[in-house]
Amino acid sequence: MSETRTHPPVIHLLPDLLISQIAAGEVVERPASVLKELLENALDAGSTAIQIQLEEGGVKLIRVSDDGSGIARDELALALTRHATSKIASLDDLERVATLGFRGEALASVASVARLTLTSRQAGSSHAWRLTAEAAATPEPAALSTGTVVEMRDLYYNTPARRKFLKSEATEFAHCADALKRIALAHPAVAFTLAHNGRVSLHLARSDARGRAGAILGDDFLAESRAVDTGAGPLRVFGHCALPAHSRARSDAQYCYVNGRFVRDKLLSHALREAYQDMLHGSRYPAYCLFLEIDPASVDANVHPAKTEVRFRDSRAVHQFVFHAVQRTLSGSLSAESDVPGTAIPGIPPPAFETTRPSFGNWAPRQESLRVAEAATSAYYSFSQSAQAASVSGPMPATGDIPPLGYALAQLHGIYILAQNAQGLVVIDMHAAHERILYEKLKTALDSRQVATQALLIPAVFAADALDVAASEEHAEALHELGFDVAPMGPAQLVVRGVPALLQAADPAVLARALLAELREHGVTQLLAARRNELLATMACHGAVRARRLLSLPEMNALLRQMEETERADQCNHGRPTWTQLSLAELDRLFLRGR
Repeated sequence: MSETRTHPPVIHLLPDLLISQIAAGEVVERPASVLKELLENALDAGSTAIQIQLEEGGVKLIRVSDDGSGIARDELALALTRHATSKIASLDDLERVATLGFRGEALASVASVARLTLTSRQAGSSHAWRLTAEAAATPEPAALSTGTVVEMRDLYYNTPARRKFLKSEATEFAHCADALKRIALAHPAVAFTLAHNGRVSLHLARSDARGRAGAILGDDFLAESRAVDTGAGPLRVFGHCALPAHSRARSDAQYCYVNGRFVRDKLLSHALREAYQDMLHGSRYPAYCLFLEIDPASVDANVHPAKTEVRFRDSRAVHQFVFHAVQRTLSGSLSAESDVPGTAIPGIPPPAFETTRPSFGNWAPRQESLRVAEAATSAYYSFSQSAQAASVSGPMPATGDIPPLGYALAQLHGIYILAQNAQGLVVIDMHAAHERILYEKLKTALDSRQVATQALLIPAVFAADALDVAASEEHAEALHELGFDVAPMGPAQLVVRGVPALLQAADPAVLARALLAELREHGVTQLLAARRNELLATMACHGAVRARRLLSLPEMNALLRQMEETERADQCNHGRPTWTQLSLAELDRLFLRGR
């Protein structure tokens, strides 16, 4: 019987081709990876117009033509060599890199797994030069206007095992189109044309940032978003954040950039998710297109080979800056100020705080405007109720005096409030709106430890199990902090003698049951910390005015005025819109007026 002997492995140098193919695995994941690298090189060359031609999803052909500065004849071969670049020369350059590409690996990596041809002409040169990425190849004269053409054919022709991992032609093309859109969003001054199998599928003309966002993300995104532009020292964030009503089931509409480079950064994603936390429903994802500008020395863009991840020197400061900038933008109230005293509505005390970011411009209505408007809406209401031909007792106030949400006209099925403003008709979901108002007031009161308790004229007694009775005794202090006066009435009964003044119109027993259930499940520490907002949202939902409840015109107008003074009033606590606008032009189209 022969004996098997194990020999120790021998250390040896890898061949240059294999080294390049291993490096290519970090950079060239699929055709879209190649396209991204080629587009970044074209932009770094100062291009103003870039044309992309693809065949078979980019597997058979990727040709990128630009009008940039071009490459000199003697540097063509260097451009195809690993770790050769014109963008950095020292460690200081690397620490402050401001270009998109800088590692000097892209063209060499692509050339190791595909057939690559480079054609370029600099301004002032008599003609262009072409070089094929083959051993012993030399540049040849070629015809081309100023700029560069990089042509990649037959991706993974020499590594067939890797080619098997590619998806269908349609899928690979979709990834290429997404890569182009991500880059184009950050460079609106550059024109892009994308053709696939001989047909133009996307053309983006030169534009500004807003126009480019509309061309790629759609006009609906712009219509349902708010502009962000905030600076603090060396930091600046700008772009657009979609309102929660425009959220999506997937995170495919999230575009985040650092110094013009598209990134998928966990820190920034977390900051943005936190900024939306009070307004986003369930597992929905916010949509945004945001650009962060920061000192290049404060961010490391060389963390990941594909450069889609970054590392910040002061990550906490960046997180807080982005979080507060976006949160303030989304939290803007409908009106900055109001000197019209609101008419009280049961369960809605006067506003307890001021806000600073109007989304409808400044509004300073006068007492006389309110008097005239209420006379007008009261006459209209009487007219609609009696169906008598009576004229409205006065005109609506001048356009400048009408508040953003206008003045109430009537209720629809006890669910919606119909109001008239300067633009036309406003429809308000009264429960959703009141829910947001109560929620924001509860947060403010709890933060300042000023949750006032309203004693009940008639205490509410209800049956409870032994665990609820025990919880009411164990957590009496926490209940008092939240504005509740709950005590046992016996082994199977509880009595509610007081509730938060903000929720005095709610059912005391229902409120107490919901709160005790939360206390039993999560404990007081977690409930007043990690789950604080969820608790307050539940309380606000129970306390909000219910559907089918008839409101008077003064009550409806009081609700509208408080909406205008409340942060995040555009959405309820679950991310649903609280109101919508129908302009006169839209109403005219519905009734074919003017045709």
